[in-house]
Amino acid sequence: MEEYKKEFAEILAKTGAFFFKEGLRLKDGRPTPYFINMGRFNTGRLSYILGSFYAKMMVENGIAKNVDIIFGPSYKGSAIALSASIALWKEYGIDVLFDYDRKEIKLHGEASKDKSLMVNNSLFNDCKIFILDDVISSMKTKYELIEKIKKDAENKGVDYRIIGIGIAVDRQQTNIKEFFQKTGIPVYSIIKLKELVEYLYDKEIPVLIEGRWQPISRETKEKVDEYLRVYGAD
Repeated sequence: MEEYKKEFAEILAKTGAFFFKEGLRLKDGRPTPYFINMGRFNTGRLSYILGSFYAKMMVENGIAKNVDIIFGPSYKGSAIALSASIALWKEYGIDVLFDYDRKEIKLHGEASKDKSLMVNNSLFNDCKIFILDDVISSMKTKYELIEKIKKDAENKGVDYRIIGIGIAVDRQQTNIKEFFQKTGIPVYSIIKLKELVEYLYDKEIPVLIEGRWQPISRETKEKVDEYLRVYGAD
């Protein structure tokens, strides 16, 4: 496993962003033994560190030099898009636009006439877009953002292309496969769930489990393995 993935696994554990607790459910209603809360990256330092991992993922996958705009679905995605764009500039000298969607169309100020659905109104003709978010559950926010981008482009009369979606942790569930089949948009991740759990388990790195910091036990790991057997894409 690449070094940056190991570092990401460790900081997910250290911040408590990756944790285990009984009775958890995902946005799509599925039960889950674990959860990923990227809201734990809640300081300037941690936000920049998080952006650096997204930037590294984009560089490693050959995306960074081929993208014009990084989009983040509101609300968490907006902070991720900003931190990733800063990291791309500071660490790789790649300066790209970033944007995020509005919950409601703005009808005053600079948006009085164009009624833009995007905060920074960044779309331009033939632009290449990369969407960043924390994780994928029901894909609802991704479909909503794609539709908003489509409408915004139609309002402006411009062409665009969404070249992919980047997330922090790939839960390795079937909805990613279904999303690609419907849209043709590939999904990239910093790390996959199985990689994350196996690395933390092998290295005995403490993780927040039922409110206590402790290494992942064999029993806890087996719960994840069983979860992937039931809900996994494979």
